[in-house]
Amino acid sequence: MENITTIFREKKLKLTPQRIAVYKYLKSTKEHPSAEVIYKALQPTYPTMSLATIYKALKTLVAVELIIELNVGEGNFRYDGNMATHPHVQCISCGRVDDIEGISFPNVNEDVKQHTNYEILASKIYFYGLCKDCKK
Repeated sequence: MENITTIFREKKLKLTPQRIAVYKYLKSTKEHPSAEVIYKALQPTYPTMSLATIYKALKTLVAVELIIELNVGEGNFRYDGNMATHPHVQCISCGRVDDIEGISFPNVNEDVKQHTNYEILASKIYFYGLCKDCKK
């Protein structure tokens, strides 16, 4: 919690209970929930919090680089509290998104740079397949 307090203070942003709740929720799960899933999960504890507030909190947390926004091509975003650089895998049947641990691509930006005339600033790597439940 110290991290979020320090970052918000440095950025001169108000640290609201709603922002803290969204941040804590994302840090407590390995899931990659959408705003709607976060809203439903926090509803019992924060019944007056609106979906719009969730979206605003997520936008702020992404902007201050406390969470990652994932675009896995479903028309909406998912969110990840794990800030370490890591690839993701998505099930093409049920939409589940998981972290891939134990594999990294430390030189991917430099490797790609050798094949383009772009200055590579960042990369996100997604894999697609079938999760163990959908394979059955």
